[in-house]
Amino acid sequence: MKRVFDILGALLGIALLAAVTPFVGAAIVLESGFPVFVALERVSGGKRIRVFKFRSMVRGAHAMKCGLQPLNERKDGPLFKIKNDPRLTRVGKVLRKFRIDEFPQFVNVLMGDLSMVGPRPHEPGELAQYPKEFKSLSLARAGLTGLSQVSGASSLPFKKELELDKYYVEHRSLLLDASILFRTVWILFFDPTGV
Repeated sequence: MKRVFDILGALLGIALLAAVTPFVGAAIVLESGFPVFVALERVSGGKRIRVFKFRSMVRGAHAMKCGLQPLNERKDGPLFKIKNDPRLTRVGKVLRKFRIDEFPQFVNVLMGDLSMVGPRPHEPGELAQYPKEFKSLSLARAGLTGLSQVSGASSLPFKKELELDKYYVEHRSLLLDASILFRTVWILFFDPTGV
């Protein structure tokens, strides 16, 4: 039933993606050229996958990460976050604010690499630094949204984020998924900074 739920959600999301892609793509190209999309390596369901996104950063952003490490605001774990990341383009800031950059991930859901709801998909290097009790999270199918995201993941301590994701994996149900999706939509429309 969860997979059926995912397919239906992905089909609706892809219809939305098709509607916005010409406008988002044109905005990205006009400001910073091609490519419009990027494929980022993440772990989901125990394997490495490529997660699709609209490009929100300058080209070569990943190579700049090492030099920006001293500015990292997340000191409690392996995650990397800068409030005013200099790698973000002007279009990218808007895409990130309303989570439009993540719309291409509906394709990942349709392919079965992601679920509509699940733990946050992390980079392989981040997973290597998980505390032992959370290593099993990498075996669960990651989600477009999840309990940690709607609970303020960007501002949560790293361990708390993992605890919420573990709680979801151990208690997942269609009712919980529906609740998380409702909270995600609410935040996107009424509190864009809350996810």
